[in-house]
Amino acid sequence: MRNLSAAKPIEVLLVEDNPGDVLLTREALRNDILRVNLTVATEGEEAMEFLRRRGRHADAPRPDLVLLDLNLPRKDGREVLAEIKGDPFLKTLPVIILTTSQAEEDIFKAYALNANCYIQKPMDLEQFIRVVRNIESFWFTVVKLPGRGAS
Repeated sequence: MRNLSAAKPIEVLLVEDNPGDVLLTREALRNDILRVNLTVATEGEEAMEFLRRRGRHADAPRPDLVLLDLNLPRKDGREVLAEIKGDPFLKTLPVIILTTSQAEEDIFKAYALNANCYIQKPMDLEQFIRVVRNIESFWFTVVKLPGRGAS
C-alpha cells in the first residue's frame, strides 16, 4: 500500500453556501492519513471562476474532486454541473452532488448532466461526518482519479 500522507495533497473544491456544512465537511476531511486541501466556493459563479482559473483564482489548483450543493445563490448547482460537464477541459472532473434535496427530479437531472454520484446530506451531524468520511475513503483510496499518477 502506498504512503498516502507523503503523496501530494488531494485538492477538493467544496461548493457550499451553508457555513455549518462547510465547517462539518472541513472537520470530516481532517485526518492523519490523507492530506486534503479544501477550497470553498460559496456560490456557483465563484466556483466556475475557480475552476476556470479566472480573476483572483488565476493560480488556483485544479481540483481532484468537486463536492457540489444544488441549492446555491446566483448560479445554482445544476447550472454549475452543466457547465463543468459541458467544458472539454473540466468534464473529466469527478463531481459529487452533496445536497439536502431528495427530489426525484433533482436526482434524475444530476445524473443526466453526468454527475458522478448523488448523495443526500444527512440531517444528523454524526451521520453527516460519517458520509463525508466515506466519500473521502472511497474517492481518495479506492478510486483512480484523473491526473493523479501513482505515488
